[in-house]
Amino acid sequence: MILLEPQHIAALEANTAARRAAQAEGRRELDPAPLVKFFNPMGAATWLVTELCEDGDSMFGLADLGFGCPELGYFSLMEIAAIRLPFGLRIERDIAFNSLTPISVWSDWSRRTGSIITAQAKLAQAPHPLPPGFDPDMIGKGGR
Repeated sequence: MILLEPQHIAALEANTAARRAAQAEGRRELDPAPLVKFFNPMGAATWLVTELCEDGDSMFGLADLGFGCPELGYFSLMEIAAIRLPFGLRIERDIAFNSLTPISVWSDWSRRTGSIITAQAKLAQAPHPLPPGFDPDMIGKGGR
């Protein structure tokens, strides 16, 4: 599987350019929704990507290696593509992934719940738009 198609590359690079322009002009940086989701088909590792740097390798987003501490930061497309799993499997792109939720909300919920996978389930149940102070742990418990 090709991890990034040309349309992904263009959109991710546009997010990088928009962030850098905002920084250069002293404007508030954007809080984009992740455009791409990578996952380990045999484990919990998951990456949500919002940017791709000019080097074509460094990506920015939310990384969750399955240890209960998802983090925002930079990671390498080449390193993700080089991962070899049992039975000839590799890291895959979730072709059905589509999110309008900003990466800051993904980050907050992933940290609270301990994983991107759990946060995704909570976000799917949440009312939209997300109200300020919404507690994902209260979903399904009759309160906020």
